[in-house]
Amino acid sequence: MKPVVLAITGASGAAYGLRLLQVLAASGRPVHLTISPAATEVFRAELGIGVDLDAFQPRQLLAEAQSRFSKPTPQPMTAEAFDDAVTYHHFRDYAAGIASGSFLTEGMVICPCSMDTLASLSHGMGSNLIHRAAAVHLKERRKLIVVPRETPLSAIQLGNMTRLAEAGAIVLPAMPGFYHGPATIDDLIDFIVARVCDQLGVEHGLMQRWGESQ
Repeated sequence: MKPVVLAITGASGAAYGLRLLQVLAASGRPVHLTISPAATEVFRAELGIGVDLDAFQPRQLLAEAQSRFSKPTPQPMTAEAFDDAVTYHHFRDYAAGIASGSFLTEGMVICPCSMDTLASLSHGMGSNLIHRAAAVHLKERRKLIVVPRETPLSAIQLGNMTRLAEAGAIVLPAMPGFYHGPATIDDLIDFIVARVCDQLGVEHGLMQRWGESQ
């Protein structure tokens, strides 16, 4: 099974990235994770999580996810299993496998995707591993999913999304629906995570689909 690359950047909505990481790892997919410095600030501000990128251990985020999200994942995970499933790459590590087109993946997700990251990708910038890995997915015609979280949107930001969509990326804004009858914030988070998983072909059972019997 080919791995999925997950990048978490500094947009509001850190809970989306945290939950997606938990669900992807529990699905049995190997996950290659990278986190931007700005994302650590959002983790601290929104979730009260301190992340040291130079001494990061994946199991730290598993413990946070298990304590924060009430709905269990399809497969429960131990800290050891999570560490085996998740490979962490420092955002400055250009020697990481995900920086090369020869490293085969199922796709890459940037969740949440900051407007700075969006702009960098749409203009071919490569100032960190996140940008480089995303550029690799575009040039290799592999799936790249960006989950922007910003409002309102300027013409510049809309133009950047258009450029990425034209280059082959899937722009999946963090705009949760309500037709599935959400009762909690977790339900709204799971809506977005479910849509990302659908794009990757990852089974999840996170929400009831439209047209399914109640």
